[in-house]
Amino acid sequence: MTDPRPTIRLDKWLWHARFFKSRSLAAGVVTGGKVRVDSQPVSKPARAVGPGNVLTFVQADDTKVVRILACGERRGPAPEAQALYEDLTPAPKERHVAAKGANPRYEKGGRPTKKDRRDMGLD
Repeated sequence: MTDPRPTIRLDKWLWHARFFKSRSLAAGVVTGGKVRVDSQPVSKPARAVGPGNVLTFVQADDTKVVRILACGERRGPAPEAQALYEDLTPAPKERHVAAKGANPRYEKGGRPTKKDRRDMGLD
C-alpha cells in the first residue's frame, strides 16, 4: 500500500542539508545528471528520497557520498543540517599541488626585480 518511510524531494533535501545555497542550484545539479541515488543516475529534482538512501554527487571538485538519516522540516542552522546525513565520503587522497609560478627557479616569493627579469629573459 503506502510506504511508511517519509520522503522529500531530492533538490529540497540537498538544500535543507546545506549542500547548496539555493534550491534552484540544487535542482540544476540534479537536472545536469551529476547526482546518483543508490548508484542510479537521477535527472529529476522531484525524485523522492528518504532515510536510508545513499547520495553521490560532485561539489566543488570533491565527490560527496552521504547516507540520508532524516528528511528535515526546514533549512535550519548547520548543526541541524549535519544531523540529516551521515558522511560516507572516503578520505581525500593527497593532491599534488603544482608549483605556484611558471618558473620553478624563482620560488623565493615576491615580485622579481628588474635585474631578475632581465636574467630570466622576460624583459
